[in-house]
Amino acid sequence: MTVDTALSASRAQRLGRLEDPTGDFPFYNGAPIGLSGKQWALVMAAVVVAFLVLVVPMPWPGGPIGALLPALLFPALPLLALSRVAPGHWRRLFGRVGVRELRLMVGFALLNIVISLIVGGLVGTMTEVSSNAAIGQLAAMATWERVAFFAKTLPQLLGEELLTVLPFLALMAVLPKWTGVGRRGAIVGAWIASSVLFGLIHLPTYDWNWLQCIAIIGTARLVLTLPWILTKNLWVSTGAHILNDWLLFAAAVLGAGLAGKA
Repeated sequence: MTVDTALSASRAQRLGRLEDPTGDFPFYNGAPIGLSGKQWALVMAAVVVAFLVLVVPMPWPGGPIGALLPALLFPALPLLALSRVAPGHWRRLFGRVGVRELRLMVGFALLNIVISLIVGGLVGTMTEVSSNAAIGQLAAMATWERVAFFAKTLPQLLGEELLTVLPFLALMAVLPKWTGVGRRGAIVGAWIASSVLFGLIHLPTYDWNWLQCIAIIGTARLVLTLPWILTKNLWVSTGAHILNDWLLFAAAVLGAGLAGKA
């Protein structure tokens, strides 16, 4: 299949208004280049190693720099692997950021907060949900520690987007071969599977509560992947993710401050 044929086929298999009418996902169909199974395996291995670097205790240097290093390596390692197998093309994950992109970031962040509150309320009626320990720690931090915490989330949340999007693209490449589904089916399958994966990696954070991680975190991931599906621009989904988390963290800090004055 030529690149032009692949692009024509992708236009005929779009998810309606969930996708912009122009542009396509990179790598899954040979545009701008195709990746072999071994190349995808290398990229996925880099994603796994990057995640382990983030979560496994290691003798990093002390202070803010030591805390920042694993957060920086989290996105850097997968991008280095992608640049190795697709030289000069890894930038296809990213696009321009203008007024429309900024609006989409804000809109999807607010939409995700609303949906997460609704799903969280429903799940809370069925099981006890666990809180994120980082939110409690943030409320007890000094001002400079909070600034360092928020700064660390910038590369870390970019890493979380890569942890979602790179498996998404790998699944887009293999699902048609394994199952015979078309582009639409591959998008939906990759969207759901990558969101479930994202929920599962949060199991240690939420006391191994499977229902909470799959239903609440997985649903939040479904929403936060939508700007990627719409624009094929990782900056948009990353921006929405950052705004989502920062608003939740800020609300926790403000709530703790008000409780302390009461």
